[in-house]
Amino acid sequence: MALEKRVSYNATAAYYTVNTLSEKTKNIWLVFHGMGYLSRYFTRYFSDLNSEENFIIAPQAPSKYYIGPEFKHVGASWLTREDTSEETKNVLNYIDAVCEAEPISSDSRFIVLGYSQGVSIASRWLASRKIQCDHLILHSGGIPKELKPEDFDYMHPETDVTYIYGDKDEYITEARKTEETLRGSNLFRDKLKIEVFDGTHEVSGNFLQKIAQN
Repeated sequence: MALEKRVSYNATAAYYTVNTLSEKTKNIWLVFHGMGYLSRYFTRYFSDLNSEENFIIAPQAPSKYYIGPEFKHVGASWLTREDTSEETKNVLNYIDAVCEAEPISSDSRFIVLGYSQGVSIASRWLASRKIQCDHLILHSGGIPKELKPEDFDYMHPETDVTYIYGDKDEYITEARKTEETLRGSNLFRDKLKIEVFDGTHEVSGNFLQKIAQN
């Protein structure tokens, strides 16, 4: 019979940034990619934003794996259902370290975006650390079942929360289920806005531009 044991150790992990933080920076984005992505490719969705006004921080999911039968491309995953609680602690500690390395200036608008699987990481990190942001964007992903309305009571009244997905998303049933859950649970009280765009399971570039220019 196998006996599970635990050890703690130091590890080094990468993250990516786009553009330069300066006095001209209007928006600081903390963005979490979906399953199967690598951060350096996910950041391409933000490449059309004004480079002087937008600074993007993109943490990298820790678990990498080969995609497809040819083992040619590499993707990454934030969490699985295996040992989720402990792995969540590790991921959140990593995000803390990233934000310590890239301090969030109070002079800029702070936008947190989770896409697909990244929705669960963005929402868990904010709820756990009680981090204030100006806009939380939940893009085409599911909300962790353990989160409750009181987990977000700390949020400033003027914080915007948007759940967005494409009307042709191949996971449309799951997206609509999440929308219904958000509306029914009142998870974000009266802050929540729902947006549906013309598209599939992809990041909406038009939406990013609209948020950046607000």
